[in-house]
Amino acid sequence: MNDTPGWASPGSAPSDGPDGNGQDDGSGDAQGAGPQDAAGQGPQWSKEQPPPAQWSAPSGPPAPGSGQTPPPPPPAPGQGGQGWGGQGWGNRPPGGPGGYGGNPGGWGPGAWGSGPPPAAKPGVIPLRPLGVGEILDGAVSTMRTYWRTVLGISLTVAVITQLLVVLLQGFVLDDSTTDALDDPTASAGEVTRAMGGLLIGTGVVQVVTLLGTIVATALLTTVTSRAVLGRSVTIGEAWRDARPQLLRLLGLTLLLPLIAAAIVFVGTVPGILVAVFGSSTGGLALGVIGGSAGFVVAVWLMFRFSLASPALMLEKQTIRKAMSRSTKLVRGSWWRVFGIQILASIIAGVVASIILVPFSLIAGAVSGDGLGSFLDTGTDVGWTFLIISGIGAVVGSTITFPITAGVTVLLYIDQRIRREALDLELAGAAGLHGYGGSTPGATPGG
Repeated sequence: MNDTPGWASPGSAPSDGPDGNGQDDGSGDAQGAGPQDAAGQGPQWSKEQPPPAQWSAPSGPPAPGSGQTPPPPPPAPGQGGQGWGGQGWGNRPPGGPGGYGGNPGGWGPGAWGSGPPPAAKPGVIPLRPLGVGEILDGAVSTMRTYWRTVLGISLTVAVITQLLVVLLQGFVLDDSTTDALDDPTASAGEVTRAMGGLLIGTGVVQVVTLLGTIVATALLTTVTSRAVLGRSVTIGEAWRDARPQLLRLLGLTLLLPLIAAAIVFVGTVPGILVAVFGSSTGGLALGVIGGSAGFVVAVWLMFRFSLASPALMLEKQTIRKAMSRSTKLVRGSWWRVFGIQILASIIAGVVASIILVPFSLIAGAVSGDGLGSFLDTGTDVGWTFLIISGIGAVVGSTITFPITAGVTVLLYIDQRIRREALDLELAGAAGLHGYGGSTPGATPGG
């Protein structure tokens, strides 16, 4: 007999009763109640027996010639008996004291059936596959733990970006630029020049905003990757690490929307051709259907490539290889990546709106334009409105940059943990020697 966990030791095991079903009928004492062996004498059992009628019959016949009865199976849930740790097998609810998960020390006496010990957490996330809440919490924890570096990067980029945007809106997109668009007597040349100036100014503003976002994303990617290991990084160190990849990140950021636009355009080409050479109504319908199909394909591809940015920055990959890496990591998890990215974008948008709306209302009140300036989608606003609303945009960007960048990086790390057991490499980099090897119950890589 083996003294295995959950089984009683040979000195306290019950015998088969006279009726052969493993229960004592009360007609005999604790000794000599078992069946006779070849010598005509039964095995000698201990006087201390468990209560009657609580043991089931043995699962099989004794081995030939052994002269012993095999140990009984464990009691059914809810029954008594002495198991490992002094309590019956199965009579503890999961998570209860001494049961599954009840022993914080992991496996050992008194914790038979308990789960594996908690994963190591050298930084802002545990080194195991992550849940949605843990990814969001990791992004917020990075901002809270390393707030000097994170907010320093976000604030610097946001201030520079918004300063340029305000200057462009104040000087380039001023009233003189767009007056012709509101003048019904303006000539075609004046309207054309006004439209050209408006498009150029808006394009420059978008480019400035894009460049600021790229720089913030690159620097915060480095900060978040170090935070996973529990290590801080200065702004200078983050810049030196991210600078060689900035041009590639810019190329990737410009390439992805171009791919999406090209796909949507290709989807509308059949409708355009039908409208030009045939029926305009049929061409319009075909163009809408083709454009919608192209839009769906473009969205699918954009989220398929959504992890290319951290792959490019952290693995020092080229643009093509970063897109290939993202495709590999997202394969089979598209809906999960889509849901988490959308959720992070919604949270960032809500936070930015909560901050920006009060500043815009205050700007409208202080500038004397009232609520009309806040609701006005044109550019006919004064410097006071631009400056106050720009301050609100700076505050909003300072908070939302770390959230969106952190979620993308942690989602990339989570996918690598699930597919490539990256947690082992991270544990080694964090100095957790032997993680996943000698740690009982560890399941690296999920």
